[in-house]
Amino acid sequence: MKMQVNAIIAELANQRARSAWERGVVAYAESMLDELEPEEELHPRTVEKVLLNGAPSWHDYSWGGCALIYDRDIAERLCCPSELRRCRGGERRPNAAEEWLDTQARACFQAAQLVKRIVCTHERSIA
Repeated sequence: MKMQVNAIIAELANQRARSAWERGVVAYAESMLDELEPEEELHPRTVEKVLLNGAPSWHDYSWGGCALIYDRDIAERLCCPSELRRCRGGERRPNAAEEWLDTQARACFQAAQLVKRIVCTHERSIA
């Protein structure tokens, strides 16, 4: 069964995101879904492909400008206030292994998995 985008957005509003990272992941999921038509229906097998919007991977999605493009904006979305101070509002790298766009790619992947989980749960509940 398929689930409409507006129903997924409503379900995202009910998510209990406790950390800045979780709130950021939900925000990425909402922004990806905002790009779609409200009545569009998503199927569990095609959710990720639809959300990637033509990009071959989440890395390409992030680095290709499909989401936020400025380090400061990404840091503000994903970091708590103390982390934001530590990284000087995005001026410093998030960690030794990543750039901010890599961190955003991980968050976008998790956002897609969250949407997929909502759609799969809906499918199981009506089956």
